[in-house]
Amino acid sequence: MCTVLRAMDYDPRFPKWVQIADVIRQRIYSGEYPPRHLISEVRLEQEFATSRPTIRKVTKALREEGLITTHTGMGSFVTDGPHERSDDE
Repeated sequence: MCTVLRAMDYDPRFPKWVQIADVIRQRIYSGEYPPRHLISEVRLEQEFATSRPTIRKVTKALREEGLITTHTGMGSFVTDGPHERSDDE
């Protein structure tokens, strides 16, 4: 099942990009987004009704965590893993 946040579902206590990153992270951990899955910025903008800069913050955070990799001219892809949620998350 796909978790989608609509504008009215965002928790105002946390930045929107953090909440979107949590959803994408959950999709990666669950296998909904398998290794080498393309993470389309345009699709995420539309799905989460947000701006490109917000989505860029999401992809930057996920890259720093090693969950995705970005290739210029190709896009961002889920890394080969393993992707397991630690007890800290």
